[in-house]
Amino acid sequence: MSEDKTTWHPGEVVPSSGIYECDCGGEHHWSTDVKGHRFPPLPSGCAGEYWKLDKRAHPDEEAP
Repeated sequence: MSEDKTTWHPGEVVPSSGIYECDCGGEHHWSTDVKGHRFPPLPSGCAGEYWKLDKRAHPDEEAP
């Protein structure tokens, strides 16, 4: 996995706890995820394809 990765597909392992948003552009689908768990499926009706980090749960933690 690349150090520069900024998006993750549903089912991939969450690299850093935080609030993630879908990439649909509507900024209306959010998911709070815990490091080491797997990303959930995108919400029903969402046109997006992946999750991207919006807010880190632990700002002092290194970037994924």
